[in-house]
Amino acid sequence: MSHTLYDVLFLCTGNSCRSIMAESILNRIGQSRFSAYSAGSHPTGSVNPHTLALLTRFDHPIADLRSKSWDEFCGENAPTMDFVITVCDRAAGEACPVWPGTPVTAHWGFPDPAKFEGTEAETQAFFAKVYGRINNTLSVFVNLPLEKLGTEIIRRKLADLSELSGAN
Repeated sequence: MSHTLYDVLFLCTGNSCRSIMAESILNRIGQSRFSAYSAGSHPTGSVNPHTLALLTRFDHPIADLRSKSWDEFCGENAPTMDFVITVCDRAAGEACPVWPGTPVTAHWGFPDPAKFEGTEAETQAFFAKVYGRINNTLSVFVNLPLEKLGTEIIRRKLADLSELSGAN
């Protein structure tokens, strides 16, 4: 790979928590090298309020965030993705659309904060924990020397990053 800007699509089922967090984090920490997007196989139609509150607390811009279908990224006007990363086990098991180009794919199964049940404080803490895991994983990802690596090595390194997701 020898791009100067890599397009990355994060997929989840509802596109309301994890994929939105990943999009926001990567757009912040990878500004000069990455352009991140997110989508869902069955989008909820809205971003989880706890996700919005957390991203606001960490000074991420939220105005343009929305829950959207992965169909938006497989048409002829869609950006050609360099990477497509599933962040939930359900989306990883679904038949995905055919993506334009030949993106490197990976699965990072982060725990689903939308399914967490607890007090408000416990819920906020769980969302923050998932955010931290996503942030840690993406911090390693943005520091990979992608320009110097072949596609197979990149695939292996992305697979290795799944260990940071904490879903196991």
